Amino acid sequence: MPLPFDGAISAFYETEAPDGIRTAIKGSDKDDVLDPGFPYKTRMSRKQYEKDMARLQIELVKMQSWARENGARIAILFEGRDAAGKGGTIKRFRENLNPRAARIVALSKPSEREQTQWYFQRYINHLPAAGEIVFFDRSWYNRGVVEPVFGFCTDTQRERFFDQVNSFEEALVEDGIQLFKIWLNVGRAEQLRRFLSRETDPLKHWKLSPIDVKGLSLWQEYSTAIADTFKRSNSDHAPWSIVRSDDKRRARLAAIRRVLHAVDYSNKDTKALGDLDHSICGGPDIWDA
Repeated sequence: MPLPFDGAISAFYETEAPDGIRTAIKGSDKDDVLDPGFPYKTRMSRKQYEKDMARLQIELVKMQSWARENGARIAILFEGRDAAGKGGTIKRFRENLNPRAARIVALSKPSEREQTQWYFQRYINHLPAAGEIVFFDRSWYNRGVVEPVFGFCTDTQRERFFDQVNSFEEALVEDGIQLFKIWLNVGRAEQLRRFLSRETDPLKHWKLSPIDVKGLSLWQEYSTAIADTFKRSNSDHAPWSIVRSDDKRRARLAAIRRVLHAVDYSNKDTKALGDLDHSICGGPDIWDA
């Protein structure tokens, strides 16, 4: 079976990736963490991960039951670089929840009609009603990062977005929606290692797109747009939570704990919940470009 996109990811690895990135990937074991600045050298053990996750799943079910009984509305935005683990983290949030009240929103390219609407309009249609939890797999923050990096919006459109986004989110929160903004951040070597795995695994080909391939050479452009987005949209009413996701296991646990700690649901077991790992989960100050 031919490689998707004519082996462009392998070609980037061999000819364009920085020497330090290639060296880190070549000399690594599958359980090694490649980013030297990450606070752990190896992945969390599967045994400990599964033990912690089992406890958190019970707490998530409690949270959903409380939300349905009390008409709470919870919206969780997942953003991050390509291959940062957004889909896998959402999957772990939802795996034991009632899917009728725990929806995923992953919007495709806007239609011609949607392109003429107010930018936030098509996202509003997917916000949670009473008793619902909605997971946005990418969100309105496309306009802060992805669209300007690839030239899909004008500078004027991006500036208008930042003029409006804080007021928009404040309105959501004032209306009673519990809004979480989670940015999963992955290092460059780990991102490329995950892309190489997707390229050679037929079961993962669907995760790749031409945008992913093109984005490999736009690392710094992404970094600039991300830093600007944090600076302009991190607010008291809707703060960003940054989760360093070079270790997917720790990242999934951290993201779930971040939400569970913040929601005041009934019968919360704080011992089962465990503490937040502030070395990998915090505000924009822990973001590492």
